[in-house]
Amino acid sequence: MSVDCIFCKIVHGTIPSKKIYEDDDVIAFNDINPSAKVHFLIVPKVHVDSLMGCEAQHQALLGKVLLLAPRLAKEQGLAGFKTLINTGKEGGQEVFHLHVHVLGGGYKLPQN
Repeated sequence: MSVDCIFCKIVHGTIPSKKIYEDDDVIAFNDINPSAKVHFLIVPKVHVDSLMGCEAQHQALLGKVLLLAPRLAKEQGLAGFKTLINTGKEGGQEVFHLHVHVLGGGYKLPQN
């Protein structure tokens, strides 16, 4: 756990979230500043700063996150969706804990 990481605090329950899924490895919750009608995050419980920090040991976790995205999207009523992983400050990352955005139902973001 990173002491200053907001997502680590959500994982440990010290900051509330509108959780839609949780298991031993990941948590998923609604984004507090949604860019689409449906916008949730899938966050690994282990702290990794970004996709750039992932190594071979994270392969199964990354696969789990990506396979979870369509399942949760469908449960949230989406027939289609967009996934987004911002990596590094120059890649638009604001919270430096790996996470995947899942968006659908109309966007406020560019579509390409």
